Amino acid sequence: MIEIEPIIVPLSNGIRLVYMHTPSPVAHMGVTVLAGSRYEQSQEAGLAHFLEHCIFKGTTKRRSLHILSRLDSVGGELNAYTTKEEICVYASFTKEYFKRSSELLADIVLNSNFPEKEIQKEKEIVLDEINSYLDSPSDKIFDDFEELLFQNHPLGTNILGTKESVSGFTRKELMDYIQRFFFAENIVISFVGDVPLTKLVQTIEKDFSTLKRSGLQVTPLPFTDYKPFQIRSQEGNFQAHAVIGGIAPGYNNEQRRGMTLLTNVLGGPALNSRLILTIREKYGYTYNIEASYSPYADIGYWTIYFGTDQKYLEKTRKLVYKEIKLMQEEALSEIQLKKAKEQLKGHLALSLDSNSGIMLGLGKSLLLFNQIDSIQEIYSAIDKLTVKELREIAAEYFDESKVSELIFEVGED
Repeated sequence: MIEIEPIIVPLSNGIRLVYMHTPSPVAHMGVTVLAGSRYEQSQEAGLAHFLEHCIFKGTTKRRSLHILSRLDSVGGELNAYTTKEEICVYASFTKEYFKRSSELLADIVLNSNFPEKEIQKEKEIVLDEINSYLDSPSDKIFDDFEELLFQNHPLGTNILGTKESVSGFTRKELMDYIQRFFFAENIVISFVGDVPLTKLVQTIEKDFSTLKRSGLQVTPLPFTDYKPFQIRSQEGNFQAHAVIGGIAPGYNNEQRRGMTLLTNVLGGPALNSRLILTIREKYGYTYNIEASYSPYADIGYWTIYFGTDQKYLEKTRKLVYKEIKLMQEEALSEIQLKKAKEQLKGHLALSLDSNSGIMLGLGKSLLLFNQIDSIQEIYSAIDKLTVKELREIAAEYFDESKVSELIFEVGED
């Protein structure tokens, strides 16, 4: 069995370090902050993502070019991402440059000064990113669905923000966001590589020593006001696009593993999922059809997406609802359940084939849960799932009265 054996070390200023040794010449390090878009105030839509863009544009000791060249010049990579719940700045590098990498990440996280001219340039880049997303209906429909699902709540806000909000961002807003969220207790540093832990701790303690504790706790606004919807609009697309879905358990709900397995059976990445075998292989109505489950800390949602020719839209839609109903009415047999469990464990094992992915996952797990489950614990939890439990989960979350849908039909804009 593949296993990960991370070590969690609390640093002197309150930062949590999660470390995993691996005998590789390449190492990976990330700084993950509980500061994603769900923590934005109403007038700040897109600010977390914009900050992620601008954080590389200058510090009190480096200009943008020097930041971008610091690791690239020795073959390393520097990157960042933003989700609804976190901002992460991370790097991959050969292990002999871990001190250079740690110092650079600390400089970016602690000393970014957001030069005005760089802010203006980055606004144009993000506005172009928004236009690109608006040109892609298969991407846009997911964000529109999530906005309707979590209506009037930060979870429903597009991570990119709007053209209006991005155009109005100021340097002061960026600095204020840093002040609110970039403090020691709200940050996890993750490291995967072949560097001795004692040497790594000494380096990180020195580089991040100026980051202070705040004594505060960042708490997300809960969401409790879900109202199912059925909405159609005509778009200037070549295909019809549809998302069908609803509310699902969050990370901290024990039902999450059962929900993951059910979604996998229904339309996961494998070519033997029910939706693929029925709608794509048997009827040939669509090439793109998939089910997904997206958990946040306290709540989640599930979706089924498909794109199809307008003439197959209703036929495909009816078949999707038929499969959802079967998940509730016809329990998996013990043989089907065993196969589904092995498939899910196999997918998990494949996800551990990337050390950079492990590094990012460790940071997120410790940030959101303050713990990291071993692979043995995860496999054991999967093995304990029962037919009865899965049927109860399906009945609760796939109930048609709780299902929402958003459809982009082919038509004029």
